[in-house]
Amino acid sequence: MPTKGEKRKQQIIDTAKDMFITRGFQSTHIGQVCEELDIARGTVYQYFSNKKEILYAILDNVSEDMEDILDPDDLKDYLKTKPDTEILVKWIDNRISSCLELLSNEPIVIKLMYRDIVGIDEEVSEKVQIFTDHIVETISREIGILRDNGIFNKEIDPFITASMLVGGIMMVVYQYMKQKKNFLDKNVTKSMAILYLHGVYDFS
Repeated sequence: MPTKGEKRKQQIIDTAKDMFITRGFQSTHIGQVCEELDIARGTVYQYFSNKKEILYAILDNVSEDMEDILDPDDLKDYLKTKPDTEILVKWIDNRISSCLELLSNEPIVIKLMYRDIVGIDEEVSEKVQIFTDHIVETISREIGILRDNGIFNKEIDPFITASMLVGGIMMVVYQYMKQKKNFLDKNVTKSMAILYLHGVYDFS
């Protein structure tokens, strides 16, 4: 169970996140976050030195959640049980769908990638690139394990496949946001997962 301090820290992150999207990064100030939460500035400074640190905490949280979902040891241990094909595919489907949903649930990440938040400077852009590279590497590792175990096509390149997956997710969510469509619709993440795992051919 989260401590009181952890809950407060998350409240600050969530409030600032909404303001970064609606007002722009440059136009959002620590004082406004404090007013929204009815807390003193000192409370925010207990956790963050400035608003950039809040932004980086958002990216770090997504990275950590992705690592938890795609824990390589969990995958390797599961493969050792030699599940039958149908159960294995469903298990991997759920794993990948969770990743897609995680990224889809953080529209600020998508907006940061497309430099669609007013006031973002080069330092922040570099941090976003590091974050993106890490996400691609995490998914690439997963793909590599599945390929090496004969589950994915042996000819695929894990890095290229992961890059296409992440790029596709970001573009789909970004376009849905621009058109004010619901990108959290289960059909969206399901479609992306099916395309990623099973391709577009139907040989049934």
